[in-house]
Amino acid sequence: MLEWLYELLTNPFLITAILAWFVAQVMKTIIYAVLNRKLRLERMVGDGGMPSGHSATVSSMAALSLLIYGPGSYEFAISTLLAIIVCHDAMGVRRESGKHAVVLNEMMRIYEKIFSEEELTDVELKEFVGHTPLQVTVGIGIGIISAFAAWLLWFN
Repeated sequence: MLEWLYELLTNPFLITAILAWFVAQVMKTIIYAVLNRKLRLERMVGDGGMPSGHSATVSSMAALSLLIYGPGSYEFAISTLLAIIVCHDAMGVRRESGKHAVVLNEMMRIYEKIFSEEELTDVELKEFVGHTPLQVTVGIGIGIISAFAAWLLWFN
């Protein structure tokens, strides 16, 4: 039991992915605070925004797999395909759903102003869910840098 826990807590892929995600989320929170002049700590765990934490996480695993196992390995193939799917989804469906949320939230605000003095619903759709290509690219960069740092630390 303890050996399993030790292996889990010292797994370089897991540690690298979590570190890449954490770096991206800290950067996202700082960038949001600078641009909006307001610190929102929920950005640390929130979706959307610059940079993409999802992209940083999966690209760190793909890059570390490349460095350790090589381009012909199944580890690299699996992690790279996962990274491609996650990054594509972040820029596609999730980004579009965020755009839809902005429009729907605004429609609800206008409807409430025109037809009612009280709020119709206290539910507001999440607008930060997807990413622009630049946000995904920066996330991938963070993932690659994290993987290279982990490779230097653990394997050289």
